[in-house]
This record gives sequence, structure tokens and C-alpha cells, in this order.
Amino acid sequence: MRKHRKNWKNSLVYLENKAWRAGHKAQFFFTDAWEQRKLGEVGSVSMCRRIFKEQTSENGDIPFYKIGTFGGEADAFISREVFEEYRAKYPYPKKGDILLSASGSIGRIVEFTGKNEYFQDSNIVWLNHDERLDNSFLKCFYSIVKWAGIEGSTIKRLYNNNILNTVINLPIVEEQQKIGAYFANLDHLITLHQRKCENFKNTMLPKLFFKQNQGLFKDVR
Repeated sequence: MRKHRKNWKNSLVYLENKAWRAGHKAQFFFTDAWEQRKLGEVGSVSMCRRIFKEQTSENGDIPFYKIGTFGGEADAFISREVFEEYRAKYPYPKKGDILLSASGSIGRIVEFTGKNEYFQDSNIVWLNHDERLDNSFLKCFYSIVKWAGIEGSTIKRLYNNNILNTVINLPIVEEQQKIGAYFANLDHLITLHQRKCENFKNTMLPKLFFKQNQGLFKDVR
């Protein structure tokens, strides 16, 4: 484990977004160290049990998402009997887990809402992590992640080792939650103020993760 600390010329950054017409403000204090970890140090890659073509139908009880329908509308279904059996016996995501596409357009994410649905094995995965990592923070990280071992390549596949060897800088969980909540609120605002908020988010996330702005992120309201 390594810890990093970086002193900034401006240790306090005030961010005021005019799109927040209700007067919301955020203040970021980068003074404490973040811990650098590999994702494999805090979790493992999980996926659903394989579903074979003959187990699916065009209509049914439980939507089955393949890589082509991930994040959209399911065009295949499985029986409730198969779903209940597989959910009980094999890995299945928990509400709030961040599902990740591992093939095609790699790195697409969907937050699992807890609905009764099933996902294609190996092509759709999630990080089954411990309490040191908050899903809201992980979701932010995934939106700007640089996967280990695939930079500059034309690989159309995200393997488990690519995920597990990827480095993430982790603040304390309380700070992760504040960061996650802040950007979740910003995502909501993007639907109202698309261009301004998107530019703001794209500016802030790289600063948080890639410029090692370690420290306390607080006073977000």
C-alpha cells in the first residue's frame, strides 16, 4: 500500500456552477492522503451463470440482457424457475452494484436497481468488493477509468486481469460517498443543463482521479 500527498498552490478550490439555480455550492478540500490500491485488492470480478440459447425465449418472465441489449431493452427472456434457481446458487449482483460491459463497447456501466433481471455471463460483470469501496464512488471512477494493460491497443475485450490490475486512489468511505453523491446530483442536473454541466463534470473527474488531488472532499450541499 502506498499513500500519496500533494500540496497544491491553491489547497481550497471553490466550484460554483451557475446551472444550479437553487444556489447549490460545493467546496473541495484536498488535504488528506488517498490510498492507492488495485481493484483486485478490494474485490473480485463476478458474473452471472451462463444461460444457453435454448433457455431463452422472445417472451417470458425475466428479462435477459446480452451485451447488445445491455443498458437498453431486453429482447430475450428466461423462465422464473431458471432465474430463481440461478440467483440462489450462483453469483448475482446486489442492488447498487455497478455492472460493466466487458466486450463490444467495453466499459459501459449500468447501476443494478435490484429488479428481477439476468445478465449474460463473461460479457457483463461487476466488482464484488469489500467495505473499503463505495459503489457511488466506483461509478464515478468507471466513467474516466484507464484500464490496466489495454492503453493504445485495439482490444475489444476487457479481461478480469485488466479490471483487477487497474489502480484506483481511494479516500475514506465517507469521502467516497460525498463525491459519489455530488456527481450523482450533477448527472441529474445534466439532464436539465446538458452542455454546461457535462463540461463541468468532465473537468472535475480527471482532476480527482488522475491528478492525485488527495484529501478531504467536504461541505457539499
